[in-house]
Amino acid sequence: MEFLATSRIAAVLVVVAASSVLSAQNGGPDKLPYQASIPDARRIIGQSVVATERSLQARDRYTYVERDQDRRLDAQGQLKSEKVDVTRMILVNGARFEQLVERNGQLPSAEERKKLDQDFEKLKHETPEERTARRGKEQENKSFLRDVLEGFDFRLLGEEVLGSRSTYVFQVRPHPGYHARDKYGKMFSKVEGKIWIDKSDFGWIKVEGQVTQSFSMGLFVARVQRGSHIILEQTNVGDAVWVPQRLEVLASARIFFLKSLAIQRIFTYSDYRPEADGPYSVSR
Repeated sequence: MEFLATSRIAAVLVVVAASSVLSAQNGGPDKLPYQASIPDARRIIGQSVVATERSLQARDRYTYVERDQDRRLDAQGQLKSEKVDVTRMILVNGARFEQLVERNGQLPSAEERKKLDQDFEKLKHETPEERTARRGKEQENKSFLRDVLEGFDFRLLGEEVLGSRSTYVFQVRPHPGYHARDKYGKMFSKVEGKIWIDKSDFGWIKVEGQVTQSFSMGLFVARVQRGSHIILEQTNVGDAVWVPQRLEVLASARIFFLKSLAIQRIFTYSDYRPEADGPYSVSR
């Protein structure tokens, strides 16, 4: 059971939501020459939420390649096992379809290709009811963004240049008394940290941080432990559209309160292309 999420793209959305409040451990940014007011901070955050919603909508029209490196570690942090999947994310009927390209350096087996073809055909010929249900789940995965403004308090720390981009740097902490309305919002009170926001288009460039309180996640009894941390880096693909470039999670989890796991999960994303639906065969 993967405690991060049941699908890769949902995992990214969940982690972005949580990691937008995670704390950096490196040196602080340059201080602003003025004391920023709370309304100014919330105005910037509000614009960044709108920009992020716009990026999420635009991202649905892109294909890309994901490399998922799943590493299991022992108590000393040494590697015990590793699995690497390379997946091409394509579009079918406006839905995201995960085409396995390579697993641990090998092409998919005949059985895996057969399963991919079956899933592809099922999605290609989904019923109106299935499409409505799918879109409802997709919307739920994105609905957390509006709760960010209510779930957290924001303090503008300063400005910093990342690469060639000028950014605002915020410290973000859970808002006392916030009542979560969905499963993602329940994590908000258990993470805290920093977020880097592009000054020109308000895109999220980077988030870093750690879990401050353990929380349950997934379909089974799993708890993500305090001290788990994350780094998310995004890139601009044009037209103020920001997409994940690298996502690293180093987490400890406990399954059924008995088995402890130390997991390093590294997602890297490349080859973003805007693409409309068209004829396609998974087995090619």
